[in-house]
Amino acid sequence: MNRKVEIMAPSGGFDSLMAAIQGGADSVYFGVEQLNMRARATMNFTADDLKEVASTCASHGIRSYLTLNTIIYDHDLTLVKTLVNGAKEAGITAVIASDQSVISYARSVGMEVHISTQLNVTNIETVKFYSLFADTIVLARELSLTQVKKITDTIKQEQIKGPSGRLIEIEIFVHGALCMAVSGKCYLSLHMQNSSANRGACTQNCRRTYTVIDNEEGHEMEIDNEYIMSAKDLCTIDFLNEVMDAGVSVLKIEGRGKGPEYVKTVTQCYREAVDAYMEGNYTVEKAQKWKERMEEVYNRGFWSGYYLGQKLGEWTDTSGSKAKLKKIYIGKGNNYFSKIGVAEFIVESHTLKTGDSILITGPTTGVIETTVNELHTDQGPVEEVSKGDKCAFKLDTPVRKSDKLYKLASVQA
Repeated sequence: MNRKVEIMAPSGGFDSLMAAIQGGADSVYFGVEQLNMRARATMNFTADDLKEVASTCASHGIRSYLTLNTIIYDHDLTLVKTLVNGAKEAGITAVIASDQSVISYARSVGMEVHISTQLNVTNIETVKFYSLFADTIVLARELSLTQVKKITDTIKQEQIKGPSGRLIEIEIFVHGALCMAVSGKCYLSLHMQNSSANRGACTQNCRRTYTVIDNEEGHEMEIDNEYIMSAKDLCTIDFLNEVMDAGVSVLKIEGRGKGPEYVKTVTQCYREAVDAYMEGNYTVEKAQKWKERMEEVYNRGFWSGYYLGQKLGEWTDTSGSKAKLKKIYIGKGNNYFSKIGVAEFIVESHTLKTGDSILITGPTTGVIETTVNELHTDQGPVEEVSKGDKCAFKLDTPVRKSDKLYKLASVQA
């Protein structure tokens, strides 16, 4: 097969950007400051980072997308223009937008536009309308694969093209958190805490436990699942062949608020799955192995979303992650001795032993996963180090002072 399908990975910072590259992403999407749907997250770039993001992506041959997909008010318009101009000047590939003010301004300065899932595109006539402005359209997450295929087939049959003259590309989410609301249009946190999800400030009230009481007689409703509004995470890897057969052009992974190890692992699994499909050797057995790998990083449990025609959501039974591995912070990078291939770290918490599985993350390093085969301090080889120690061990990849060292441990059921 010579068909190209793009894997788009999330990036909440330079460490996740490098993790996406290491995982084999074809593109990354990211937010800047407050006008994106993860504005509340601690992991966001600034306008000053745009040139470095664009340069890093270009040097690795991948595309870069700036998300400007919140509701826009009049007082935001100056910032919108500043960010779009900055993205254009920096060489960012495209802007992902939902508000017509962003779409119109980006088009006026010659910036490529992608239509966000926030616009809830569910049919071919809406695709035709937005083809006037955009080359890529993200469909609503509530569609079935049958509905998706109907749209992609019609685009080819009717040769529906975007401003660039290329056939419209259809993008869908394939993995990650799902909102209980249609295409993420939720007002729960606005109603309860005056913090609008549609302005990127979701407080995730749906992920909490609630008691339901009959006001007339005071009876409490018995609910089998405590988290009645918190959906499991979308996972399509075990029917990725059907996703590919639906004719989509871009597979989008959710997770700009997740750690770099999540980004690398999930991107890598979908990279391998897409490549296997293209080579004609995708199997259910392989899909199960990829799924098991992704269960090791952040997840709320997996379900197929609405792609296979399911009418109702599947709700998680926990407020947080069900990852099978947890990371325990150990310390930070201190030095790297390139001639002998040894990394030195300062231990700031917990202990580290020979034989431990470790994770190293950093803005330039991305993600390194390995096992500590030997440990050294100033006193020589040791079996264990603890808080306050400087330790060193063999490592093929250079580390920096900004890098963080974690120990990986199994989460007990």
